[in-house]
Amino acid sequence: MKISEHIFKSDRHQTFYLAAGPEDGELIYLIHGWPDLSLGWIKQIEFLSQQGYRVIAPDMRGYGRSTIHENHSDYCQKEIVKDMVELHSSQKHKKAIWIGHDWGSLVVWNLGLHHSSIVKGLGSLCVPFGWGGHPDSYLSHIDRDLYPEKEYPYGQWDYMYYYYESFALACEQMEEDPHKMIKLNFTKPSDEFKGCFNAGIGAKSMTASIRNNGGWFKHANFNGLNSIPDVTVDSDLISESEAQIYGDFLEKNGFFGPNSWYVNGELNDQYAKELKEFTTIDCPVLFVQAKFDSVLTSNFNTHNKMVCTNLTEKEIASGHWMAREKPNETNAVLKEWLELVK
Repeated sequence: MKISEHIFKSDRHQTFYLAAGPEDGELIYLIHGWPDLSLGWIKQIEFLSQQGYRVIAPDMRGYGRSTIHENHSDYCQKEIVKDMVELHSSQKHKKAIWIGHDWGSLVVWNLGLHHSSIVKGLGSLCVPFGWGGHPDSYLSHIDRDLYPEKEYPYGQWDYMYYYYESFALACEQMEEDPHKMIKLNFTKPSDEFKGCFNAGIGAKSMTASIRNNGGWFKHANFNGLNSIPDVTVDSDLISESEAQIYGDFLEKNGFFGPNSWYVNGELNDQYAKELKEFTTIDCPVLFVQAKFDSVLTSNFNTHNKMVCTNLTEKEIASGHWMAREKPNETNAVLKEWLELVK
């Protein structure tokens, strides 16, 4: 199945996207998160297009070949969701199925709340309903047996507070060598290496110690605050050529855009309040828990059943990068659920 490249431009934004599958097929959008690209969905694009779906995967605002905006506020959810609504208006479908991962999940959840008229079905990998506002709202759910409050006041969400407190430094540290950063980031859980979001069940996430360490790269057996360790590409998650592409774009665009998604808690909370009243999501919804995700652990899934009236929940034995680590299992879950959406 041929995958084609496209650019959609509005007066406010340019979106690059990959597309595959018959143009008259049921439309599915695949929305990536941090620090990903449309390319991160390649196994799902290939699989779903072969099933007869029209599949579109955009580079999100601040990434790849889409517009890199200049202000933190440009990366609030309201603006990002508007990008997707405008992109959808350029297609020949009234409604679509929207599937997201990581921050892309927040976009999908918000589409379900604010733009239900264009949502036929909604799927989220790893991120349950209720995220995207200020991280203060996460603190009551932290496992205090694993993260004692005195030592880990913000639990695994410490890294988000680092963005609020030391944004420029966080970007500077990552931009020292984006290629190394990508290789370090895309790793699966193992006994030898505990990645950013893949420490595994019952293990502390390194994201809980970022502020205390003064940066991202002083953890485990790594030395130095500003020296990114050069790890081997984890070929189960990302290829050498993909890692090169990701690093090249981040070297060109920088981390200001991707990291700015994290510092709009107040604006995102205001966006939620625009709904005025409790709002359910009534289309078919799929949530897939990553068993070994050490940040988005299962105890944070407290709101799905409150909001979603047509909910399917599954679990895959993977780390945070589910669609890459376990593409066959992910695709099988998506295929089964999509039968319910028809």
